[in-house]
Amino acid sequence: MISDVTENGRRTAVFKTDAPVLNFFSIQSARYAVRKVMHRGVELAVYYDAQHPWNVDRMLKAMGTGLDYYQANFGPYQFHQARIIEFPAYADFAQAFANTMPYSEGIGFIADPTKPNKIDFNTYITAHELAHQWWAHQIVGADMQGATVLSETLAQYSALIVMEKTYGPDGIRKFLKRELDSYLRNRGGDVVEEVPLIRVEDQGYIHYRKGSLVMYLLRDQLGENTVNAALRKLLKDHAFKGAPYPRSQDLVDALREEAGSNAQAQELITDLFEKITLYDLKTKSASARKRADGRYDLTLTVDAKKIYADSKGKETEAPLSYEVFDIGAFDAKPEDKGFGAKDVIYFHGRPLRSGTQTLTVIVDRLPKYAGLDPYNKRIDRNSDDNDVKVELVR
Repeated sequence: MISDVTENGRRTAVFKTDAPVLNFFSIQSARYAVRKVMHRGVELAVYYDAQHPWNVDRMLKAMGTGLDYYQANFGPYQFHQARIIEFPAYADFAQAFANTMPYSEGIGFIADPTKPNKIDFNTYITAHELAHQWWAHQIVGADMQGATVLSETLAQYSALIVMEKTYGPDGIRKFLKRELDSYLRNRGGDVVEEVPLIRVEDQGYIHYRKGSLVMYLLRDQLGENTVNAALRKLLKDHAFKGAPYPRSQDLVDALREEAGSNAQAQELITDLFEKITLYDLKTKSASARKRADGRYDLTLTVDAKKIYADSKGKETEAPLSYEVFDIGAFDAKPEDKGFGAKDVIYFHGRPLRSGTQTLTVIVDRLPKYAGLDPYNKRIDRNSDDNDVKVELVR
C-alpha cells in the first residue's frame, strides 16, 4: 500500500503491485475474521465469516503445499502474499486474481471434506486457484484455440500434484476417476464438436477434465522432471511478457523438445494433445497359485484396445505399439473407502499389445483384487471393469 487517506468522508487507498498484473480485479468488503500464517516469506491469509471456520486450516495447508511445489518446480511466486476471501453462496465457484482468490462459501467454507471416500474439494480448488498465479497471471495465453490449455489444464495438473502430495500416489485414483467420468459423460453432449486438447475452445470438459488426465499420464510416462522442465521453459520464454502471446503449440513444442529422440514419448504427446484417443481396457480374470517358496504366481487375462475418434464421433481402432500400462494387485479394491499404500501388493508397468493376452507376475502374498490400469490414468471408456477378484487355484 502506498497511501490510505480519508477526506470528506471518502477513503482512498493506493496500492502498487510487486509484479505486473492483468487489468483484472475483484473487490470485496465484509466484516471478516482473518487467519494468517507466514510460509517461507509469503503471508498466507484466509478472510472468512467467523461462523464458518471449519476449513480454514485446510485451505492454508493447501496453499503452503502448493506454494512449495510450484516454486520448486515452476519458478518463483511473484507476490509476498496469497489471500483467499469468502463470498456468499449466490454462486458456487472460486477464481484467481493477482494474489487474491475469491472463494464461495458453498464449495469452500461450509462443505465437509473429511469423508475419506469423497473428493476433498477444499484442497483441490485451493491448489487450482493458487496455480493460476503461474498459469494465467505469469503466462497469458494468446486469444485463440487452445488458450485455456495454458491456464486451466496446467492449473488442473498442478492441483493434482498437490492432491498426490497430500493423499499419496495410492490415493489419487478417486480424483482421476472423477475427471475421467466427467469427461466421458460430457463428450457425447457437445453441441459443437469435440476437438483435440491442443485446439480446445471454451470446452470445460476438455481443458479441465481431459486436461487433468493428459498431464497426469504425461508425467507418469515421461517423468516428472521432463514435464516440469518443459513448463519452466514455457515460463522462462513467456512470463510477464506481452505479444506475441504463447499458444498451446508452444507448450507441445516444449514437451517435444524435452522428450528428445524418444519415439514413444513423441507418439504419446501426439496421442494426448493432437488426437482424440480412447482406450477399452478390461481385466477378464485373475488367478493365483501358491509357489514352493511361499509366494504366488498371479495370472491375469486382460483385453486392451486403442481407438482414435474424430470430431463427429467416428472411431478407428489403432494398434497398441508403445504403451506401458499399470498392472496392480491389492488387498482391497482401489475404489474402496480407506484404500491406501498398505493395500498395494504389486504395482508395475507392463507393455501390452492389442487384443486379449495373459500376463503372469510374482507377488509376495495372496491378493484379493488385481487388474489393469487400476488407478484410471488412461481415458478408458469403461473404467469400472479394470480390476477383478482374484481366484485362488489349488
